[in-house]
Amino acid sequence: MKVAIVMGSDSDWSVMKPAVDLLKSFEIEFAITVASAHRTPKRVQEFVETSEKNGAKVFIAAAGCAAHLAGVIASYTTCPVIGVPISAEPFKGFDSLLATVQMPSGVPVATMAVNGAKNSALFAAEVLAVTDENIRKKLFDYRANMEAEIEKKASYVKKAAGEK
Repeated sequence: MKVAIVMGSDSDWSVMKPAVDLLKSFEIEFAITVASAHRTPKRVQEFVETSEKNGAKVFIAAAGCAAHLAGVIASYTTCPVIGVPISAEPFKGFDSLLATVQMPSGVPVATMAVNGAKNSALFAAEVLAVTDENIRKKLFDYRANMEAEIEKKASYVKKAAGEK
């Protein structure tokens, strides 16, 4: 396993599914669980410790509201931790963003945009690609495909607008 994903609640699954799908498409091994920084802190610690023993190199933590999960995970590991703030009422993810991004000096967490699960998986892949040429090639191909898609869309818009 290379990536360990922790969600603060099962309600975060719909946001995190694109990250899992992307990891699968890159053939990156992962483990996933639900654990709360506040309600099940021992479960969080055990998952981090077990994941590291099983080869995790990067952690992705998704949480809403008082989103301290990424910071708690970062306190248990020296592996890179990527936080995904989840949008929740009443602040629509702003509270989650601040709780994730405002880490004290010495305990870093890379923070994605609110609901930025797909980018968390891409960032994890980039971290792993530093030492894995296969993942690096898949990232290169992924970006080439994105570029090709944009070219198609630009051509379509030109035609739809009647530009020659």
